[in-house]
Amino acid sequence: MPADSLRLDDAELPGFFHAADTASLRGQRTALWGNRIRSAGAVAAAIGGAFTLVVGEFDLWALVTLFGFITAIGAELVLGVRPPERKWYLARAGAESVKTLSWRYAVCADPFFVDLPPGDAENLFRKRVGQVARQVSEAVAPPQGDGAAPSEAMEALRAATTAQQREVYLRDRTRAQRDWYSRKATSNARASFAWRATLVGAELVAIALAALRFAGLWDIDLAGVLAAFIGAGAAWLALKQHTTLESAYSLTASELQKQDATLTSATEREWAAVVADAEEAISREHTMWLASRSDVNEQIGK
Repeated sequence: MPADSLRLDDAELPGFFHAADTASLRGQRTALWGNRIRSAGAVAAAIGGAFTLVVGEFDLWALVTLFGFITAIGAELVLGVRPPERKWYLARAGAESVKTLSWRYAVCADPFFVDLPPGDAENLFRKRVGQVARQVSEAVAPPQGDGAAPSEAMEALRAATTAQQREVYLRDRTRAQRDWYSRKATSNARASFAWRATLVGAELVAIALAALRFAGLWDIDLAGVLAAFIGAGAAWLALKQHTTLESAYSLTASELQKQDATLTSATEREWAAVVADAEEAISREHTMWLASRSDVNEQIGK
């Protein structure tokens, strides 16, 4: 079978990977939207407090403040009672762990060596996926069917020659992953600059308005509004960690680029160990990501 007809992308990974990936994306969306809504509520409350519009017996801007605080506390309760961040991180750890196990299995890397009998290799794979599933069970529900079974694409690649495995691994794993890290490093650098520039601009506006108010040329107190906006922006930057991710992704992309030559020139005897090194480079980045956000890496056993 020619290497061009062999392929292993995310769609061909075991069922548990898809269950963990879906749970992670769901947790991420909930966490990000919860933080957006909480920040928007706080800013709305600050805006309402800066103005007055009395109609009859009621101050309509006070109503804006009330709804802003209600919105903020509602989002806070959602984020605090059942923290979606933990499910996000834990499920992502599970998905990435199964992904690296799948690639190791498919190209006969450590510990799924080529000389293992097919039944023993599959049993070991199922055992390792089962261990991951138990470690992340609070965040990932068991998928329907056999979530630990190697896919047909994985088995086809495992049965291929080392030369074919090398071509597919370089194309669909390390080079694809390197390109992804490079794109993400660039997008995080741009996002970090945009947010920093926005916050600096808001701070400059706050200084200008404070000076005008001090000089008696401006009588509306927007300091609280700008302070709320700046605080929300700083919290968003802390959550997204654009600068940290830019550095981590750039480093991993560089490591995978260096691994390319090693993988290309590796002999059949060296192949299993060289792939394991490449997978470790990817795992290190993910472990650093987890460590910067939570203690999930301890639970997942990394």
